[in-house]
Amino acid sequence: MKTVVHESVLTCPHCGFTRQETMPTDACQFYYECANCKTLLRPRPGDCCVFCSYGSVKCPPVQQQLQCCE
Repeated sequence: MKTVVHESVLTCPHCGFTRQETMPTDACQFYYECANCKTLLRPRPGDCCVFCSYGSVKCPPVQQQLQCCE
């Protein structure tokens, strides 16, 4: 069984700012405000959450190949 990673580095597509965040394991995170430019990030079409779109690691349910919140 693959180890699930709970930390991901989010990168803002608008300003390039990065920040390490802990991903929720029981819910998808649909919104994330960049701490630098204050842009509200939303998942890209086809992705379930901001971590799958902008993170260095996909969310825990996707890592486990489970259905994620959509």
